Amino acid sequence: MSAEDKMLISKKKPSYPVSDDLRAYLREYNRETKIPVFYEDLLRFSGSIVVYDKEGEDTLWIRVFYQEFERKEIDSSLKKIYSLLYSDGTNKISEFLSIDAIDYCTFGNSKPFRVKIRNILNDNHVHFYVKKADASRIYGLELEHILSPNRIHFLVHEDTLVEEHITGIPGDEFIKTHLKHCDEHGKSLLAKEFVKFNERCMMRLLGDMRAYNYVVVPIHDFDHVVYKFRAIDFDQQCYEGKFRLYRPQFYKENAALVKLVSERLQDSSVEQYKNEERALLAKRILSTNKRIRTLIGCMEKDTISTPEKMTQLKMEIYEFTRDIKFKNCQSMGEVLRASLEFVKRNYENVSAKDLER
Repeated sequence: MSAEDKMLISKKKPSYPVSDDLRAYLREYNRETKIPVFYEDLLRFSGSIVVYDKEGEDTLWIRVFYQEFERKEIDSSLKKIYSLLYSDGTNKISEFLSIDAIDYCTFGNSKPFRVKIRNILNDNHVHFYVKKADASRIYGLELEHILSPNRIHFLVHEDTLVEEHITGIPGDEFIKTHLKHCDEHGKSLLAKEFVKFNERCMMRLLGDMRAYNYVVVPIHDFDHVVYKFRAIDFDQQCYEGKFRLYRPQFYKENAALVKLVSERLQDSSVEQYKNEERALLAKRILSTNKRIRTLIGCMEKDTISTPEKMTQLKMEIYEFTRDIKFKNCQSMGEVLRASLEFVKRNYENVSAKDLER
């Protein structure tokens, strides 16, 4: 079997329902709220046209249209969702908002609707997404919020999920058109951040980070540009059985970044950045102890993968870490708990040794 075959992602990941325990967690942390329109309501469009990019290429999105008597109600409901997601939930700002476009994507697992909403006073606009609620994705979003350097706004109601748009340059576009224009220092910074992104995804078991499932965010800082990597797709949270699928470095779509790491960073630097990211992850675990324990407790009782994939993953991680706790796991939630405890325990051991010196 070739290396490429070994990296194949499951072609169709099933959508897992939101359990009662997860729903209780979402209520406790203000993630669940009543919204005026559901995912199924947006499926009642009466027509559509293909959306092309600036180069005339098919984006795999279609712009949908609704009957006039439905459009007014849908627009009003989407403005209310915008207010719930970004503001205080009132209708005070509705008169200044316009729903410029509703797009639907038939590609991928989640088949989302993308809503473009504009402030008519200044023409500033934002996007948000309406999707079918999937437990795997909700766990992924919440873990991203807790354990990454980033914060994410999302809402859940019954079987509908609303997510904010994550801004940045899509990874595949960045590699294709922007990477070659980076200066030498910028390429070194990119290599560093890719190492840290790779480590973060691996330790929290976020899979399928191919180039089009994350964005690169350039941040101008004095006389140079800093680059950050942000995941934008969370469907493959704790789902796949192959451990390599949780490590972005092994995807062929990321080969240019892997090459950058080998050219720009010495092995000692790579190890340093891995240790830095694990330490930051451990500090986030410790600072959000109750919340992360409650979330993982929901995952441990939940079904978000198959028994075969769970067994394969725990044994592969055991071979990687030689930590016996992985062999005793009985669910994907327990595998993730063992992974986070591994990170936290190593950090605490190192900190204790430093104090003894």
